[in-house]
Amino acid sequence: MKILVSACLLGACCRYDGQGAVCRPVLELGQKHCLVPVCPEQLGGLPTPRDPAELRGGRVVTRGGADVTEAFLRGARQTLELARTLGCTAAVLKERSPSCGSGQVYDGSFSGKLTAGSGLTAGLLEQNGIPVLGESALDRLGQL
Repeated sequence: MKILVSACLLGACCRYDGQGAVCRPVLELGQKHCLVPVCPEQLGGLPTPRDPAELRGGRVVTRGGADVTEAFLRGARQTLELARTLGCTAAVLKERSPSCGSGQVYDGSFSGKLTAGSGLTAGLLEQNGIPVLGESALDRLGQL
């Protein structure tokens, strides 16, 4: 199976804070599956590091108030194109991210509060038939 994976979960220093978020169980998926690393924010043209951003009213806004929705949308579209081109049948993406989060994302108040919803990339992938799991839901991968 070819699986699209948030590059930060594989250790790439591409998160907003310039860090990675290595997840050993995600790394171990590489023993049985072909992993395709991706960072939608970088694909959308955002720098690393960058201001933290959260979803607010359907838009992606930085802590400083800048609207970066278009960059997030551009990255989401490029991620979908990459998944289609390479034949990815599932995605494992960073939880709670305004790009990659699936099921829950931060609420836009920059207070750590979560709300139901998906990030722009996760939502676009799901709308196009590519199931998305967060790193804590890897046990569901066999059900896809």
